[in-house]
Amino acid sequence: MATLVLGIKFYTIFIMTDLPLTVKRSIELLGLCICIAVLAIANDIIMPVIMAFFISILLLPIYRFLRKYKFPEAIAIILPILLVFIFIAGVIWFFSAQIGVLVNDFPQIKQNVAQHLQSLQEWISSFTEFSIGKQKKFITEKSDDLLNMAGKAASGAAVTLSGVFVFLGLIPIYIYLILFYKDILLRFVFMWFKPDHHPKVKEAVYEAEAIIKNYLVGLLIQITYMTILLGGVLMLFGIKHALLIGVIFAILNLIPYVGALIGNILGVLITLTSSPELGPVITVLLVIAVVQFFDNNILMPRIVGSKVKINALVSILGVVIGGTIAGISGMFLSMPIIAVLKVIFDRSEGFKHWGVLFGDERPAKSPMSFAIYRRKGDVKTKSGVISKK
Repeated sequence: MATLVLGIKFYTIFIMTDLPLTVKRSIELLGLCICIAVLAIANDIIMPVIMAFFISILLLPIYRFLRKYKFPEAIAIILPILLVFIFIAGVIWFFSAQIGVLVNDFPQIKQNVAQHLQSLQEWISSFTEFSIGKQKKFITEKSDDLLNMAGKAASGAAVTLSGVFVFLGLIPIYIYLILFYKDILLRFVFMWFKPDHHPKVKEAVYEAEAIIKNYLVGLLIQITYMTILLGGVLMLFGIKHALLIGVIFAILNLIPYVGALIGNILGVLITLTSSPELGPVITVLLVIAVVQFFDNNILMPRIVGSKVKINALVSILGVVIGGTIAGISGMFLSMPIIAVLKVIFDRSEGFKHWGVLFGDERPAKSPMSFAIYRRKGDVKTKSGVISKK
């Protein structure tokens, strides 16, 4: 976040000069490209810091509670970090147990897959000239290609795994240091601005902290109730590996827009390998659709009551860019990063137009026809709310 403050301060210097507007906007776009390039090049260094920053904010209430009751500062920092490790260990144990169940069911899974493949081959040959013999030949050729790809993937698995361990090893160190030196970091942020701007800076810090905490706590609650609700309902219908499907979908559903699609596909694949019939697959899809409807329209809006609204276009672009730069962690962190950026932009005079671009407050009239909607200031939105920009 300090980088953002530096960037805003640097840009403010140019705002104070009489540079042409086109030059200022060019500097903005150049700065955006440089930030993305730096994240792409140094994501192995930057992503653990960003992850640690968000987790630190999530752990702040526990830290403050322990300090309130006179716990030593080191203990007040270490205990919340241990809670995070216990949670991660629980998740790893659960997936290990579920993988063990899948391994035990492998003979049945192999039989179910063979049956589904045979049905698919018969269905294809019934209305095409692609006979079962040609299909088997095609599958054999593609299987060799898949084996070669698997060999290459396996050769890079050790490097990837070592990178994951380094990533996980750095995060607790960063969390400890961020919490320990948080007052120095805050003083640094305030000193970058004139005293007249300190009230806005303080407001932005408090709002950003609240947004991140609400978002992350909401995600933890969402994982819990989605797992219980989806896994429980699937169990009632007699679906094998119901709890595993529930956990996988709950975690992937945290990735905006694309996560639910991937979760549906994995749920269908797990069900296909566990059952020789197609009925359970339809059941899984219907149950996921109903649970997701309640999650999106009833439960989640009441759990995460954030005042910051991000439009779908920016959200999807953020997920795609985050995934391209930093993989799964980038996809998960894209939304809180965008939300914090919007809070900063809304309170920076030179960046208010970026706050408008990120927001979900559509003007009531087209700026092409009504000049009032082209300028900064209070405007009426389609929802009837006055947007103060």
